[in-house]
Amino acid sequence: MDIDTLLKQVKNVHFIGIGGAGMCPLAEILVSLGYNVSGSDNNDTETFRRIEREGAKVFLGQVKENISSDTELVIYTNAILAGNEELEYAKANFPCFERAELLGAMSRIFTNCIGVCGTHGKTTTTSMITQVLLEAGLDPSAVIGGKLPAIDAYGRYGKSQNFVCESCEFNNTFLKMNPDIAVILNIDEDHLDFFGNLENIKKSFRAFADKTTKTIIYNGDDENTVDTLRGINGKKLISVGRNPKNEWVAENVVVPGGFHSHYDVYHNGEFITTVELSVPGEHNILNSLCAFAAAYESGADVKSICAGLKAFKGASRRFELLGKYNGITFADDYAHHPAEIKVTLEAAKKMGFNNVWAVHQPFTFSRTSLLLDDFAKVLQIADKCVISAIMGSREVNTIGIHASDLAVKVPNSVQLDTFEEICDYVLANAKDGDLVITLGCGDIYKVARMMVNKLKQQTK
Repeated sequence: MDIDTLLKQVKNVHFIGIGGAGMCPLAEILVSLGYNVSGSDNNDTETFRRIEREGAKVFLGQVKENISSDTELVIYTNAILAGNEELEYAKANFPCFERAELLGAMSRIFTNCIGVCGTHGKTTTTSMITQVLLEAGLDPSAVIGGKLPAIDAYGRYGKSQNFVCESCEFNNTFLKMNPDIAVILNIDEDHLDFFGNLENIKKSFRAFADKTTKTIIYNGDDENTVDTLRGINGKKLISVGRNPKNEWVAENVVVPGGFHSHYDVYHNGEFITTVELSVPGEHNILNSLCAFAAAYESGADVKSICAGLKAFKGASRRFELLGKYNGITFADDYAHHPAEIKVTLEAAKKMGFNNVWAVHQPFTFSRTSLLLDDFAKVLQIADKCVISAIMGSREVNTIGIHASDLAVKVPNSVQLDTFEEICDYVLANAKDGDLVITLGCGDIYKVARMMVNKLKQQTK
């Protein structure tokens, strides 16, 4: 039986890995819809306790006894390793579906599902749309890849038919979905360990567009995106960008130093309004204009859209400002692809700091090897660069790539394996007026927090 049918018939749902950032908001929505939700996790995290407060019955540790005999459906995350006792028991005794299948089913439950995809900018744009719809009183549900400060969570349940969700291309996860509105931010070479080449990536994005039921909002300035959508039929196509040929256009763009910028919005050549942003970087012009178009298409009024975009100060780990200590400013960013690192460091360089320190953790051996020269080029944008050991994640280093292979291509960079070494080195060498920004999708954020905590201790 498919998951759409099961969700209409069952009431008792168990989550294996319920505390995960991608699992918790889905569980929260099911609780709000009246399901009896239980779940387990190996880590006692903020999200684990959050879903407990929302009404789920939770278990710390993963054993088969966690699953009640009343369970009718089990949802698990693909982060669960093979041989996990609880998952093996679930698969042998209950209907089981991976998280992506549930997200796909939810995209079909709501009548206005906005699926935000793209190689870069998904979390920021999903967060922007969510905040704008909240500002407009449209009470959206949401599943976001990062924490949105406005709701202090990775997602929420709203009582409207608006559902905003981050739609990730890795492993073709987003092909489980059928959004009503697709937002395609960009298409670039990434996750090549899965896709193999750019053409396969474009084929997957085309399939996502084909599965969209009504409207596609897309980056009309991105050649790969335009090529991918060429010849598509039966959908409303809305182009967004800086080029005047687009339907929605950002003109008179001003991106000064600091965390603020502004631009004029034109629709089919007609001036609509001026948007002010409170997040840095020229890349956020496009993100916010896509959010503007998606919110407008969903019924938000222009005044509320502008208010929501101005109030948005970023999602967690997206140029997240951690504070200023001993005259040194610390920030953290999720950037883990050369294109993302480039726009983040270019934004940082325009902000008036004496020196910009890039503390980068390469993620996966395959990506580091395939994009080695691209990583080396963009890391040179920073004034100072420190490179940690590669975080292999799901991979084994069968190709013999090492962080030192990247460091040798970045002049005057330093390669240090451990977080303790990196923390000590940066604190010994960073000066008053510098910015230190950690970059990566692994656990490099811990380094920024280690440095901040050390400086806090010194001032006590």
